[in-house]
Amino acid sequence: MAHFLLVHGSCHGAWCWRDVIPALAAMGHSATAIDLPSHGIDPTAPEDVTLDGYAAAIHTALDRPSFVVGHSMGGYPISRAADLDPTNIERLVYLCAYVPWDDHSLVDMRLRAPRQPIMKAIAKAEDGVTFSVIPEHAREVFYHDCPDEAVDFALENLCPQAILPQATKVTLGERYRSVPRSYILCQQDSAIPPEFQEEMAADFPPEDVIRMNTSHSPFFSEPEGLARHLDRIAAA
Repeated sequence: MAHFLLVHGSCHGAWCWRDVIPALAAMGHSATAIDLPSHGIDPTAPEDVTLDGYAAAIHTALDRPSFVVGHSMGGYPISRAADLDPTNIERLVYLCAYVPWDDHSLVDMRLRAPRQPIMKAIAKAEDGVTFSVIPEHAREVFYHDCPDEAVDFALENLCPQAILPQATKVTLGERYRSVPRSYILCQQDSAIPPEFQEEMAADFPPEDVIRMNTSHSPFFSEPEGLARHLDRIAAA
């Protein structure tokens, strides 16, 4: 069976995959969720975080051939990791995630979207190093179809997000392009507009684009369904 490396998005950590890991295990798969630098229990100071530091954390966790899943912001570090060294990356899976365009940072990508619904839910720190989720808008933007318990759990664990890795431009080369890719599009997403997800996935083979009728957080709202999609991706 397959092994999955699960990479979280902005302000989140390994904790957000808590319901997906057992769902994958029930199907016979194994999974590892990691904390990127300055997230979860990782002690890195936000001012020391870089996009390449994120990629290095992914490489450290790649101890076997893996399907590497990146949620939201996680699309950038998984792409950069593949571009630096695709060893042990069987396939990249973008879960309502940003797919880098040449010479674009994640901030640039967000601004290319036709709408900016996420902006109501984030606040930049005075020092300009991080931004954080505004709790009163978190459910509306990230978790509108998630159980109350999961929303409370998320609000207890969200952390500040370093801005520098999201402001770093990338142009990806042949090593990145050598890795197969899949996109899981979330059609009720209130953080990254679904129409922009469609645009980012436009050059993926049609059979490698999956649509879920969920919010930005299917790991909480539909973990078993997400696990079934990952199972199908691995089987294919």
